[in-house]
Amino acid sequence: MNMKRAYKYRLYPSAEQKTLLAQSFGCARFVYNNTLRFRTDAYYNDGESITHSKAEKRLVSLKKEFPFLKDVSSVILQQCLRDQQEAFKNFWAGRAKYPNFKKKTARQSIRLTKAAFSMKDRQLFIAKSKEPLVIKWSRALPSEPSSITISKDKAGRYFVSMLCEFESKPMPISKKTVGIDLGLKDLFITSDGEKSGNPKHFKRYERKLAHLQRELAKKKKGSNNRAKARLKVARLHGKIADCRMDATHKASRRLINENQVICVEDLAVKNMVKNPKLAKHIADANWGEFVRQLRYKAEWADRTVSVIDRFFPSSKRCPSCGYVHESMPLSIREWECPECKTHWDRDIAAAINIKTVGLAGLACGATGTGMAA
Repeated sequence: MNMKRAYKYRLYPSAEQKTLLAQSFGCARFVYNNTLRFRTDAYYNDGESITHSKAEKRLVSLKKEFPFLKDVSSVILQQCLRDQQEAFKNFWAGRAKYPNFKKKTARQSIRLTKAAFSMKDRQLFIAKSKEPLVIKWSRALPSEPSSITISKDKAGRYFVSMLCEFESKPMPISKKTVGIDLGLKDLFITSDGEKSGNPKHFKRYERKLAHLQRELAKKKKGSNNRAKARLKVARLHGKIADCRMDATHKASRRLINENQVICVEDLAVKNMVKNPKLAKHIADANWGEFVRQLRYKAEWADRTVSVIDRFFPSSKRCPSCGYVHESMPLSIREWECPECKTHWDRDIAAAINIKTVGLAGLACGATGTGMAA
């Protein structure tokens, strides 16, 4: 089965290329923000909804009014308008909030289609640049990329992401099925009784981060020393995020490799992080990204992810007899069923219940519960 996949690599541009990329980031950000303001004012003042075609036609007049926009590839500006249109589609569909204005201090990115880049002998050339970009190739590309996205994070690191077609190969069928309960002390607990542990990357660097943030707060706004201090904070945040993502990829890949069916609970992470006492720990656990990776990796490997309803009382239900407790605070980690007198670890019992319900849903042919095959 042919599918599309993004391959991300570290990028090391020259001084001249950094200048070109800075111009490109700035022009894309300017067009995005200018168009967003135009669309917002048109809606609130005149009740007019600006279409994508009208926004693209307006780009011609913007180039005449602001000649510096001609210094970068026109593809970059067209693609940023397409990104904005996609953001509005997500907003209208209720999947996202109203599009925000892009900030100079946030992550910067531009997308190029084949009209604005070329590849020859593993050398990537972009429009307006005569020299190839220096890329650290960590793995080979399966095909020629249809589009590329060049980005710069807050820590000043450059990356290039290439969208390629690849042929997914189903993994050998496994007889194992598993249910997993997501947690904080352990990132996940399986129905087999395995507890993954939690490296707690944020807690590991929390004191150092607090120190750097205090140093940043003392610097004068607009000074070079403040910019240097901000960069130190951004680099540490980047290190924490990289460690967390690496652990999430390894855990999700191992579960996909070992099991034919993975049953998991559908958690409302966005609502759960509103808890002031647990928000930091929930964000560090990376639950949402973990489930997302399980879904797409299962699709690549011809595995199945069964997602059960979030309101199912997995932690309060006895896996042996089905008795359900009326309430069970988080402080209770082990309990004994009053009906069958079976002793249970709260998390393992939840994982077993999740597996039972997930497999039952598959047996009944339920396909609308977030399953990916």
